[in-house]
Amino acid sequence: MKFDLHTHHERCGHAIGTIRDYVEAGIQNGLSVIGISDHSPYFASAVDREQPGIAMAKSEFSLYIAEVLRLKEEYSGKIDVLLGVESDFFPEHIQLYKQMYDQYPFDYIIGSVHLSGGVSIFNKNRFKGLTDIQLVEQKEIYYDLIEQSARSGVFQILGHIDAMRAYFTPFSAVPTESVDRTLKIIGEQDIAIEINTSGKTKACGGWYPVDAVLERALHYGVRVTFGSDAHVPERVGDEWDDVSKRLKEIGFKDWVYFKQKQRQIVAL
Repeated sequence: MKFDLHTHHERCGHAIGTIRDYVEAGIQNGLSVIGISDHSPYFASAVDREQPGIAMAKSEFSLYIAEVLRLKEEYSGKIDVLLGVESDFFPEHIQLYKQMYDQYPFDYIIGSVHLSGGVSIFNKNRFKGLTDIQLVEQKEIYYDLIEQSARSGVFQILGHIDAMRAYFTPFSAVPTESVDRTLKIIGEQDIAIEINTSGKTKACGGWYPVDAVLERALHYGVRVTFGSDAHVPERVGDEWDDVSKRLKEIGFKDWVYFKQKQRQIVAL
């Protein structure tokens, strides 16, 4: 069976199409399960919509959830529509975010680090002029945040855990033990990481994380799941077969999705 847990829609301000468009694309692409996981609002902000081109407004959040739940009912028997959200991780606000999420019947929550050291991980200029020592420091700050997100107890899935390489391909080769340390913690916390195929839309190409990280994830017993991170309906389920094949080659026997926050195991 095919599933895709990471999809967006027009509410976030940088995706195209309605939630229904993504559900229909899931059916057309042979998915049995589709998760809707748009970007969380900035709950700690004093304004309703802190970043109009990045995330939905706080006032849209309950409407988003209600729409996903309506479509879950409407498409029952055709495709299993799951309620998710891609949550930003801000350590100083994690309890506020948890309080917001606890009010709703989420099937899963994806925790993603998008800001590291106060700068977007997708900022194309963040690595310019850095020394080798500074590159190591930046990588360790990033993975420390991911480790904290794993320990928070809020998330079932961690999103795109090496996406800082999106516009800086050498990021993968920056030497530090922080990646192994973080994967060990993720394994101990018994949560999943996603194989996210949206890396193909960035300068780095490929998907997140790179094979070397997946090999270490297997070593530490980390569960894996699939997410296209589609921001257009046409990308729903993108590269599913390629990812499945590669995971088998690495040595994984299965992968997972989450329903009512309970892990569902799917053989590869």
